[in-house]
Amino acid sequence: MQSDSGVSLLSIGPELITSLTGIAVMVIDSVLGRNEPKSRITGFTALWGTIAAIVSVITLWDRNLAPSFNNMIKTSQFRFSFDLVFLVVAGLTVLVAIYWTQDEDLPSGEFFALLMFATTGMLLMAAANDLVIIFLGLETVSITTYVLAGYRRTDSRSNEASMKYFILGSFSTAFLLYGIALTYGATKTTNLAGIQKAIHAAGGLTSEGLLFVGAAMMFIGFAFKVATAPFHVWTPDVYEGAPSPVTGFMASGPKAAAFAAFLLVFAVAFYDPAISGARPEDITVANNLTEHWIRAMTVVAVLTMTLGNVVAMVQNNIKRMLAYSSIAHAGYALVGFLAGDWKSVVFYMMSYSILTIGAFAVITLIARKDDRLTSIDDYAGIGFKSLGLSLTFALFMASLAGFPLTAGFMGKFLVFKAAWAKDNLHPVVIVAVLNSAASVYYYLRPLVKMFFSESEQTYEPARIPVPIVVTLVITVVGTLYLGIIPGTVVNLLSAAR
Repeated sequence: MQSDSGVSLLSIGPELITSLTGIAVMVIDSVLGRNEPKSRITGFTALWGTIAAIVSVITLWDRNLAPSFNNMIKTSQFRFSFDLVFLVVAGLTVLVAIYWTQDEDLPSGEFFALLMFATTGMLLMAAANDLVIIFLGLETVSITTYVLAGYRRTDSRSNEASMKYFILGSFSTAFLLYGIALTYGATKTTNLAGIQKAIHAAGGLTSEGLLFVGAAMMFIGFAFKVATAPFHVWTPDVYEGAPSPVTGFMASGPKAAAFAAFLLVFAVAFYDPAISGARPEDITVANNLTEHWIRAMTVVAVLTMTLGNVVAMVQNNIKRMLAYSSIAHAGYALVGFLAGDWKSVVFYMMSYSILTIGAFAVITLIARKDDRLTSIDDYAGIGFKSLGLSLTFALFMASLAGFPLTAGFMGKFLVFKAAWAKDNLHPVVIVAVLNSAASVYYYLRPLVKMFFSESEQTYEPARIPVPIVVTLVITVVGTLYLGIIPGTVVNLLSAAR
């Protein structure tokens, strides 16, 4: 056991491995000659570092380590569940990018180093027991993804995506940081458990007004990071303009990390377990705050699901369509958040991340260099010309729509079931189910084009490199496994709190 104030390097093992891997990639890249296969060497260095971090997480899973670094880092199965999501996303992105950076003739060392540092930031967000660590992790992720979004430097669309993400991301960061400052002013601490204690204790606050304003500003900051309406405006442009492998990474890993931090702050520090049974005369600051953010989140969840699905129906760009789909899926995840069922949220983010990485791996192959073929019309007639790739893509689209026996169906089932157990959430679940049914239309559109439309241009089947074959096999197996026999994973996540 380690004291709360002690420094336990073991407790940050995964973070150390990924950050050192990022440094190693930069060093290796700097000493390799121009004619050497940099993308493979630096890519596999990043991949082995990711695998080592996964082993570290598994090793720590049942270790009963006390909080360390002055109670700022906490080990828990909730943290490690999200860590596995982040690391699997990072590893799959590396596999896709080994081919992509070589095909596009982009500097691979910088890409994989940035990816490893972004992964470190995500890991820190899930490990945080303090608002300062959450902010540091969030900014590490944000800064690296700003650069990754604009990684295709000669492409004006990529540059535009990076600039828009940077400007709007900085704006949301200001909200989050100001919210943290106001919360500290109200509670005299940035520690999550300390904030919860101050809120519940009589006389524990210097100002209730500061606390409520701080919580509201942090809500806006996190809502932006997970791309919920009406804070979603950056998502379609950034997802469309960023390179396809980067879009797949951004839509899965950083989104899951933002959800982890969102849960830690609002479902721990700002939550009162007694809210459902409170009497009007017993209303305290804690349950009053909880009541307000739950109401706000209910409205945001319904708006996010509806807007995401409705606008996705009219999109003609596959990346833009999946951007609005990502917004809708954030709304579904919020349903589990409202139900207070952490297990269902973690499972949902795990399922969604696997599907997203797999879908964007296929999009990367079809789009070709510089993302030339990203219109849904470009998919016309390619179904039987590249049957294996098309069927794989069809599986991912069906799973995102929530077809049975897939990971997407099971993820939605768990969050809807958890919410249905709460009488006050029945209307939200009904809206979510209707939205899920409506989403089938736009998920089937590219499939109809692929198999039932004739192409106006000659399509040459894409060459599928071995790293992407591995990625597609892993994501297909994950999609079917989590959909058909999810019990093992669900039971493993039951203690994720």
